[in-house]
Amino acid sequence: MTAANKHNRAANSNPCEQAMASYPACGYDLAKALNWMASLKIIAQIGNSDALADTGSMKIDPSAAPHFDSAFRARLHDLFCWRRDVRRFRSDPLPPGLLERLIEIACQAPSVGLSQPWRFVVVDDHDRRQRVIENFESCNAAARNDYTGDLSTRYAALKLAGLREAPCHLAVFADRSTATGHGLGRRTMPEMADYSVVTAIFSIWLAARAEGVGVGWVSILDPAMMAGILDVPSTWHFIGYFCLGYPQAEDDSPELERVGWEERQPASNFVFRR
Repeated sequence: MTAANKHNRAANSNPCEQAMASYPACGYDLAKALNWMASLKIIAQIGNSDALADTGSMKIDPSAAPHFDSAFRARLHDLFCWRRDVRRFRSDPLPPGLLERLIEIACQAPSVGLSQPWRFVVVDDHDRRQRVIENFESCNAAARNDYTGDLSTRYAALKLAGLREAPCHLAVFADRSTATGHGLGRRTMPEMADYSVVTAIFSIWLAARAEGVGVGWVSILDPAMMAGILDVPSTWHFIGYFCLGYPQAEDDSPELERVGWEERQPASNFVFRR
């Protein structure tokens, strides 16, 4: 294959295929990596084709779909169980290209009307990071004042962000004004744009955990202040600010449960039938 053909092949491949091509660089087993990426791609195809399924306009060859055996499902369950909201990070930098691969995976998430409203802002600038930290500290102090007595003491003892330690900062917004998707599915529920972005965030969360990388969602921030600090368009709605990095420790239970703030309840508590 000539260099030109290689270039054309790379240019014509879709983002998921490009991510697959670069994935072995992370040092993980190639077969497992491709299986993982293929599963995300199929999930995204299913989500994005929901609106077309009823018309039969999307035809998938059953023989082309990968088979997910019980061993894969068990490992996938482990991934869900070992995903944590991380606050305590090591300072080691992430490998070059890893964040970009995670964002490529996030862009395979389902979105209302295939609107793809997610907007990712990688925050590298030291001054902007410092302003985010200051905003967090201000909002956190105000939140602590909402509690009294023992709860106030316990709240003050919680570590609720890893902003100073995490090597990577990522802000995520929803572009509610996007014309992509022609407004399909948003007329009665415009907030579906926001929900679509959350599915992309969760995709990053799982893919990062599969790489041994922790993600922490920082929600104790002022959305209007964040838009100003990061200088984004007024139509972008702030969804969340995320710290990414290697965790100091791994655990299969939430930190808030381990310190006695709250307990995880069984799924049956949240299921209602009508």
